[in-house]
Amino acid sequence: MDLPITLPPKESREPHESKESIYRALRKVPNSFARRDVAQQRLELDRFISASFSSGPCYYYVLDFLNLDKPMLVSPEIKTILGLDPENTTIESLIDRGHPEDIPFVAKAEETAFSILKNQIGMARVKEFKISYSGRLRVADGSYRLFNHQAIILDTDERFGVARTLGIHTDISHLAQQGNRKLSLLNLHGGENYRNIDVFNNPDHFLATPSLFTRRELEIVELLAEGKTSAVISELLGISAHTVKNHRKNILKKSGCKTTGHLVSKCLNEGLI
Repeated sequence: MDLPITLPPKESREPHESKESIYRALRKVPNSFARRDVAQQRLELDRFISASFSSGPCYYYVLDFLNLDKPMLVSPEIKTILGLDPENTTIESLIDRGHPEDIPFVAKAEETAFSILKNQIGMARVKEFKISYSGRLRVADGSYRLFNHQAIILDTDERFGVARTLGIHTDISHLAQQGNRKLSLLNLHGGENYRNIDVFNNPDHFLATPSLFTRRELEIVELLAEGKTSAVISELLGISAHTVKNHRKNILKKSGCKTTGHLVSKCLNEGLI
């Protein structure tokens, strides 16, 4: 079974049509997994996200493909950030928060991501990868802010493929105002990645590339994104300040960035951290 999302022809993509295409496509993906206790599930997710994803203004949600009409499991932060009721947030209400100009890209990014996962990476390995791209969402005060979207697959079904996904939206508008309109699929274990995919113009097959940073370098970038100084990073990682300095030089060189601010902005925008 092909996974989401089928779009109308490019010339006919109106914002409201694109939103409807996302929602209709999601409804077609079944799920055979029952929910566990909500409080326990939220606790487990809180622990996982705090250990695995960058800090910052963010919220998470669990998309259950069998129950798309029902409220999702959502973190309480969505109330402060988007102004949505955590107890009544559905995937449709979240899609409706997307900027009209970004919706066609989001739809195509989702379609491309699931195609790569299914056809090139293989369903046996989909849990090893994180889907990442950026787009604007309407926040509680009515303005639009740029968010980095990250998603991982929680459950799969042998017959239908994807069953549940965990999505994390992080506000990165203090670092960038416009997304790069590119998709990345990043290996959570530091293996091969699919980075900066132009979802509208690339050919059907995408080449995997080695991870841009080593595990140690990624740790340092994540700490820099949290505002930690080299001295603090040295203490936290148990390495010398000189070693941290050398890592920072190598990281800037690899990324093509001249400043730490530019580095953090680029990494967040591309979902590298």
